[in-house]
Amino acid sequence: MINFSGTLVENSGIELQENRGFLYGDSVFETIKVLDNKVLFLEDHYFRLMASMRIVRMEIPMQFTMEYFETQILSLVQAKKLSNSSRVRFTVFRKSGGFYLPKTNDIDYIITAELLENQLYSFETEEYEVELFKDFYITAQLLSTLKSNNRLVQITGSVFAHENGYQNCLVMNDSKNVVEALQGNLFMLMNGKLITPPLSEGCLNGIMRKQILAITRKIEGLEVVEASISPFDLQKADELFITNTIKGIQPVTKYRKKGYKNEFASEVLKKLNAQIRLG
Repeated sequence: MINFSGTLVENSGIELQENRGFLYGDSVFETIKVLDNKVLFLEDHYFRLMASMRIVRMEIPMQFTMEYFETQILSLVQAKKLSNSSRVRFTVFRKSGGFYLPKTNDIDYIITAELLENQLYSFETEEYEVELFKDFYITAQLLSTLKSNNRLVQITGSVFAHENGYQNCLVMNDSKNVVEALQGNLFMLMNGKLITPPLSEGCLNGIMRKQILAITRKIEGLEVVEASISPFDLQKADELFITNTIKGIQPVTKYRKKGYKNEFASEVLKKLNAQIRLG
């Protein structure tokens, strides 16, 4: 069962050969966690989706309020009995017609949902080795910060990681700065300073990135900065961790011959879960 533009159906009936999301990647999406019948970080997801649609010049329907966004998500997870913990994808795409120039800027959307085993975020301590992905780079521009259907860098990087026995890869931009991981934003703890690349470097405007920045900026004595990270910085870091909405915080244990601690990331995750419980 899916939600197709406000109607719960078993199948959208969309003809792939006519769908602009399939043909041209003319689509933006949100990956959302629902916990105990609540859309986590609802406001952040909603406003990022609205901003993404504006940036790519999609027409935002009048009924697309935050309440409508929430209702459409929850109607699906409740119908599928996934309210306790689920992963939701809210995908918006322009209606069919045209080539590079669309015939209309009007949109349709599809919401899908699947079960998540864990409710609150858990801390994984098993080996998690990363490597730089050098085959392709991210361009430092506004479009790179959006969640669009053009994920070929992430896909080819994931294939590379799998083929070479890595759990993830770190991606660079065209200035050869480390921007993010394949599946999330990157944070680096070094000499009492927490660093994450700024959006101007081309990293995803991550929802969990925003939460972690807000939490860590309240930690007394910790300097939190948005600054460029070079590949050489990785070897000097005390901790590296990756963030996204579904996983929360994933500590990196190894990059090349360098091993990393995870005590700071563990404490931040506790603060994140405490914030969710209070919310």
